[in-house]
Amino acid sequence: MFEILDFDANFKAYLEKWIELNKGKFKTLEQMEDAVPQVYLRWLNSPAAFLEGETPGAYFQKYSSAPELVKWLRLYDEKGVSAPEMLLDRITDLGSESLKPLLFTAGNEKYPPSLRMTALNLIKELDAGSEPMALCFKLIDAREENDELADVAAELMQSSAEGLLDEIIARLPGASPEARATYLDILADHPGDERVFDELLSAFETDRQRCALYASLLGKLGDERALDALNRALDREEINYLDYIEIRDAIEALGGECAHERDFNGDPYYETLKGE
Repeated sequence: MFEILDFDANFKAYLEKWIELNKGKFKTLEQMEDAVPQVYLRWLNSPAAFLEGETPGAYFQKYSSAPELVKWLRLYDEKGVSAPEMLLDRITDLGSESLKPLLFTAGNEKYPPSLRMTALNLIKELDAGSEPMALCFKLIDAREENDELADVAAELMQSSAEGLLDEIIARLPGASPEARATYLDILADHPGDERVFDELLSAFETDRQRCALYASLLGKLGDERALDALNRALDREEINYLDYIEIRDAIEALGGECAHERDFNGDPYYETLKGE
């Protein structure tokens, strides 16, 4: 166990050999590309010399210790070798047994973000319920502007958000602008709670930097009471063309009409679109 074998490189060699042997059988490159999934399935189920005769598809099936398999995943990352899909599939096949070691990996700041994100994406495939939510809150609370790990945590939280509304709303006053935006994005999928509307409307009116985001979320929330604030925002002097488009789209999504005409000559985004 714990051999770091490069499955991707071996499939690439297998595919290159297949192409060389079969390139005359296809009229177009697209036809050949369409056949690649079948070639991959054949490779998965063919005895492989680099596995001493075992098939790639069955190689990891003989291992049943979730902690050991997740450790194997970490070792692949340490060696800079792409983790085989069959290893990832075996980890998720073990279900709840894999949850604890995956949570440990995703939550450990000593590990590279890419490895932590892989672990978090695997957790998404498990029926984990509320157990990962403490980690998701931690990741979102600490998020930075461009934070893919927090984005995956938000996706995971979205599936359980119905039972977390009180806790999410309670975190908003002390949240960073980045975390607040993430939480409100989650909340916008849950209309009907007066607090959600109030928080989103307040964010739209006070956070000018994220004006476009909050306009789109108000449109998604579907509460017509936001129309007055959206229409007033179109008169802001500092509004740019992208903000204008998002606000206009939100107004129309809520059944309103946008009658504001603004001159955006000189706005970089507007000029780019005009040039196209």
